Amino acid sequence: MRILIVEDDFTSRKLLNALLAPIGDCDIAVNGVEAVEAVRLAVEEDRPYQLICLDIMMPKLDGHEALEKIRSLEDAKGLQGGDGAKIIMTTALGDSQNILQAFRSQCEGYLIKPIDAGKLHELLRSIGLMEGSAS
Repeated sequence: MRILIVEDDFTSRKLLNALLAPIGDCDIAVNGVEAVEAVRLAVEEDRPYQLICLDIMMPKLDGHEALEKIRSLEDAKGLQGGDGAKIIMTTALGDSQNILQAFRSQCEGYLIKPIDAGKLHELLRSIGLMEGSAS
């Protein structure tokens, strides 16, 4: 599985990489601009990401804007209706406005930091990216 971790905080990047490296090949982007470019290249090479973990509060381009641009790139390539990457927002923002905005922009999951390994794995199972029980 190809995974893109989009996170401006070093510690959060290291944690997500440690949790996700056993299940896939992880690439890193430190802001939304890098994330959109990484997804564009991956889609053009016909090697799209299956999972993107996306922070919201980042410099240059925040996670909400990056999510919308990523979905637009996928749409332009014909990746629609679940054929695109599964995107999980991984953020410190737990308010209903941010959560609703993320799901309206077609994310598949939302985890509030600090990221808990058990909750991450449970979410990955529930969206079909890990085997095993979702309970």
